[in-house]
Amino acid sequence: MPLLYDLTKLTVSTTLRLGWRPRVEGLEHLPLHGGAILAGNHLSVADELFLVSATPRHVTFWAKAEYFTGRGPGGWLNRRIVAGMGAIRVDRADGRAALKALDAAVPVLRAGGLVAVYPEGTRSPDGRLYRGRVGMTRLARDAGVPIIPVGVLGTAEVLPVDARLPRRHPVTLRFGAPIPVAERINGPRDIRTVTDEVMAAIQKLTGQEYVPRYAPVRADPVD
Repeated sequence: MPLLYDLTKLTVSTTLRLGWRPRVEGLEHLPLHGGAILAGNHLSVADELFLVSATPRHVTFWAKAEYFTGRGPGGWLNRRIVAGMGAIRVDRADGRAALKALDAAVPVLRAGGLVAVYPEGTRSPDGRLYRGRVGMTRLARDAGVPIIPVGVLGTAEVLPVDARLPRRHPVTLRFGAPIPVAERINGPRDIRTVTDEVMAAIQKLTGQEYVPRYAPVRADPVD
């Protein structure tokens, strides 16, 4: 586990646990060892922080390429943080960027790591759960790992899009049973079927209204 990740767990995660006391359910579904994808709904930039605080194992996230290439003191700090956290770089310059990011996650998963993805592709604009993108399932197939659905509630109230400071509000994280992938994929239709199954599992954990179309992309879709 990267040193900076340990420090984050010790500081930010401890603050979240003491200040918000998030309720965590279904942690027994998280394997003690071995690779897996954590697929969650996405309500706020606080989702990642609460997921880290609730998960005893190291979780790898994606980070936009600008965090790796920024200049000046701020750029240096961002580079140190994302590298120290073990983040995977995402270059959003063209449509091939997502494929490169998926390829970069395969060795992490095959080595027994956990990778978090948000299959909606962006934060929900209205609190509803939108159609999942199939890259998550392709990644699970290529790495030979299961997908664990994760449902998060309350983070949109803790850190709304326009908020400068976090607010007090109950937060709940629910982990669902692992969904096997590799042995079930025989073609593109199977990839969509499994993706929809994961989204249905997330919806069951959160109780969100489901929207059978892709979420509108925000100006900063990596968040």
